[in-house]
Amino acid sequence: MTRFVDCVKLGINAEGLDEPPFPGPKGQEIFEKVSKQAWKDWLSKQTMLINENKLASFDPKHRAFLAEERTRFLFEGNNEMPDGYVPPKA
Repeated sequence: MTRFVDCVKLGINAEGLDEPPFPGPKGQEIFEKVSKQAWKDWLSKQTMLINENKLASFDPKHRAFLAEERTRFLFEGNNEMPDGYVPPKA
């Protein structure tokens, strides 16, 4: 059965995630407040941040940076691109 949430990122009632994206309170908060589309948008932004900033998933500083950016993106409406980012040409 499809589950709907009032998405804090998109500001609409939309299809929710099927399960929390990761364990813990933050994963549960995202599950309750973020839509599938907003989470998909975050994953795209996260990939771009990892590539542009040459981040390593095993580095605790890099993981903390991504967690902070995730909160800013999903809950604070921030969608800034990294300095020097050039979007790919179509």
